[in-house]
Amino acid sequence: MTRILLLGAGAVGARAARQLVEATDVDEVVIVDPNAQRRTAVVHSSGAKATDGGSADHSDVDGVLLAGPNGTHVDAVRHHMALGRSVVSCADAVSDVQELLALGPEAMAQDVSVVVGAGFSPGYTCVLARHAAMSFDHVDEIHVARSGTGGPSCALAHHAALTGTAVDWRDGEWLHRRAGSGRELCWFPDPIGSEDCYRAALPDALLLVPEFADVGRVTARLAATRRDRITAHLPMLRKPHPEGLVGAVRVEVRGRRGGVQDVSVLGALDRPAVAAGAVAALALRWALQGRIPTGASGLAAIDDTVGFLSELVDVGIKAAAFAGSG
Repeated sequence: MTRILLLGAGAVGARAARQLVEATDVDEVVIVDPNAQRRTAVVHSSGAKATDGGSADHSDVDGVLLAGPNGTHVDAVRHHMALGRSVVSCADAVSDVQELLALGPEAMAQDVSVVVGAGFSPGYTCVLARHAAMSFDHVDEIHVARSGTGGPSCALAHHAALTGTAVDWRDGEWLHRRAGSGRELCWFPDPIGSEDCYRAALPDALLLVPEFADVGRVTARLAATRRDRITAHLPMLRKPHPEGLVGAVRVEVRGRRGGVQDVSVLGALDRPAVAAGAVAALALRWALQGRIPTGASGLAAIDDTVGFLSELVDVGIKAAAFAGSG
């Protein structure tokens, strides 16, 4: 009997719960959240496999999915890892990702998988980067961009990311640059189309660089309006959408095929919370099946990208390829 502990019943957690209860290899999903009203609503909407775990962790479970806000994941991962449980974290703050990746040796010693940054971006974008890279003899550059937010916690993280420090990789060195700089016009799948994107405090490079030997450049950008940038240092002026509107991601991989420089661009369009929940749920199931390496890593560490993306297609999460090369 496979029992899953889901910590966090917000927009992403609610979507992950629905994916997990529909999986034939999951028998029970124990949902924990300090907000009793939100927790109860998700339990009731998720069907018979979902049970109310209260506001604290007290469950004997096989795996754990952390879908709470940034800043709550590191101690939880340490706790469950010590109990021999594989853990998937949706955290996307630079500091959280750095600390979680540093737990790699402990995870290896415990023979468990700690999947870091398992959302729409990072997460799905990490899989797209690995998938695109498989067609290259050598990968020179990876550039990630994202548009839109999920639930309120995601919207707050988006807001904060424009005020921090961007972390890029270039020629073997980490570069730290001011968030909100480096405007670049990026094209996303229709109907979003083109949007101005800027450097931001995003963890994508931290997750991608360890998985791509000798990659020269890795960057990540966030779509933002002029108002977003002007008000980034202020409290949010509007209440975030409870589940987020349609968003998109774009992954550009540049490298060499047969001695010729080429580029591959993959993208996806979905509600970020929906896509993130599906990715996180599938990542935990794969970790429990032994299909994700032990240690701490992002989803670019998986080998069977076709299998992972195919299972996401089955639940409605689809990628698109840009028809062109350069």
